[in-house]
Amino acid sequence: MSEIRVCRAHGVTLKRARKGAEQIAEELGEEFGLDHEWDGNTLRFQRMGVAGHIEVSKTEVEIYVKLGFLLMALGPRIEHEINRFCDEKFGPVS
Repeated sequence: MSEIRVCRAHGVTLKRARKGAEQIAEELGEEFGLDHEWDGNTLRFQRMGVAGHIEVSKTEVEIYVKLGFLLMALGPRIEHEINRFCDEKFGPVS
């Protein structure tokens, strides 16, 4: 198993942060075939070999992805896409 964890502070409203999380999930969903749904302020996603969540608070966004053995090789690419999208939606890491 391979795990990816990205945590970013944000300076947007909770509603806007949720919208950004939704957009991240939709983009990853299109590219990797993930299904997602909200559970409070946590957006959970999964497909065979991938599971994770995006947790949104008033001040930060945490993205956690757990990859199965067959998808471990895609880990660096997925992490790069997550960071790129977070840079676009929430600003670069300071």
